[in-house]
Amino acid sequence: MHNPFSLLLRPFALIYLSIVQLRNALFDRKLFKAWKSPIPVVSIGNISAGGTGKTPLVDWVVKYYLSIGCKPAIVSRGYLRESKGVQLVSDGVRIMLSSREAGDETAMLAWNNPDAIVVVAEKRKDAVTCIASRFAKRLPGVIILDDAFQHRAIERELNIAVINSAEPFTKAKMLPEGRLREPLKNLSRADLVIVNKITDEERAGSIMKEVEKTGRPVVKARVKNGELICFSGTCASSDEAPLPKTLTALAFAGIASPENFLESLKTEGVTVAAYRFFRDHESLSAKKLQAVRREAEKKGLSLITTEKDYFRMLGHPELIRIITSRPCYYLKIETDIFEGKEILHAMLKAVIDK
Repeated sequence: MHNPFSLLLRPFALIYLSIVQLRNALFDRKLFKAWKSPIPVVSIGNISAGGTGKTPLVDWVVKYYLSIGCKPAIVSRGYLRESKGVQLVSDGVRIMLSSREAGDETAMLAWNNPDAIVVVAEKRKDAVTCIASRFAKRLPGVIILDDAFQHRAIERELNIAVINSAEPFTKAKMLPEGRLREPLKNLSRADLVIVNKITDEERAGSIMKEVEKTGRPVVKARVKNGELICFSGTCASSDEAPLPKTLTALAFAGIASPENFLESLKTEGVTVAAYRFFRDHESLSAKKLQAVRREAEKKGLSLITTEKDYFRMLGHPELIRIITSRPCYYLKIETDIFEGKEILHAMLKAVIDK
């Protein structure tokens, strides 16, 4: 969609681009030094602002390491968390913080991977130092830096960039005019590029050609649906229950690509009779959720949201209570690596074999 303020924002985008490229040049020429972690590091990030499916990919990588007997530690800034400083979200045994203190995506990763250590901090170096000290007698085998492609202050053994195959990168603009954090050509800094959210390989062909110009290995992935979980007492006899055979619902979420969520629900056979979408990471206030509930009540609909939004609300129990007069569900999603999985496995394994 055309941004009516595009021309007004362009000067700021050019300034932002200049700063980004200058900073990268200073790291490339070793004028800015990167810190060496005592634990091997894998970085997973992107070059655009949200919508790449990065969090499910982090989850996939964590599960891969756990499957081969390597205990990972996830390090994140904990976007929009209410806590400050270095915070231990999970020690690999117990979850210690809610999504309010940890950030919604970080809390989701911790709950979905209870054997992984999870730490949030404004400065990722502080988080790694904390892990190395606190778990000195049982160090994790690998550190996974979440959303760290632009964070070059820590050296990494493997630098993974994730991009959304549906984004028109050849015409994309830099922030704040567009959604790019860095130009497409900067993908050459990655060791591996994962082209994600592929639904049509022919349509993804143009972006594949651009990515292949970087000379980096390319892995193809798509998002697949997981379980549809009921979290309302009005539709489940326990805390979690599977989807009924038919479901007509009002969908709501605060995500970067709501159209993908709608498509996923359609694939699951859910009839979306109405929807309300908010900006990515937009706070879900009591007023907004009351409006969502009233519309669902008026139309006799169940409510359905994303897993990320569920965990966002979970940190604010009062918000959950507002909507659970209706049957409420959230849809889990997973990453499906359908081409290049062997490459990804080999590169991840090489990090801990060094």
